[in-house]
Amino acid sequence: MATTKVYVVYYSLYGHVETMAREIQRGVNSVQGVEATLWQVPETLPERILEKMKAPKKPDDVPEIRPEQLVEADGFIFGFPSRFGVMAAQFKAFFDASSEIWATQALAGKPAGIFWSTGFHGGGQELSALTAITQLAHHGMIFVPLGYTFGKGMFEMDEVKGGSCYGAGTYAADGSRQPTELEFQQAFHQGKYIAEITKRLGNLSQNKELREIKWSN
Repeated sequence: MATTKVYVVYYSLYGHVETMAREIQRGVNSVQGVEATLWQVPETLPERILEKMKAPKKPDDVPEIRPEQLVEADGFIFGFPSRFGVMAAQFKAFFDASSEIWATQALAGKPAGIFWSTGFHGGGQELSALTAITQLAHHGMIFVPLGYTFGKGMFEMDEVKGGSCYGAGTYAADGSRQPTELEFQQAFHQGKYIAEITKRLGNLSQNKELREIKWSN
């Protein structure tokens, strides 16, 4: 039986999204027959600007991805920091460069989830996911929200926790706050949950037919 491939594609400036991505990867890999690959989208800021922003170096063990490589995966989990309630410009630039595969609807019918990082609660914990769905819709991808499948962790009131029914999330505050154990647990759950759905969809012949639809005009 062929291995189901899930790509965890992210952009991270200060490392918060990266650490979440690695936990999501662990969740995906916990499902038998599913393999997660970590990818990062290309940086668009000049090195000099990154130095002034005191951004850490990108990890050497996570390769950059090109839009056309997305067609190789069966499902996706996209992660990014929020910028004024929308995905970071680096991730938007990545989607903007995907017009060639959009034209063929090569990603249609493939499931995709979203996770994120914001500075504080009003920074786009839910809006970032809602605005990102437009990218998935134009490619014909199937948005997979978490719902309330994370159980009692969704109702936590005694500690600060990012994320929502749309996906896993974390708060960075001034940059010094790191994801908590509960946020990591939700990220792991999201990876496992989407991996299971991707595996099931991959076994349906109609999913293949959806991806082969071409514009009639």
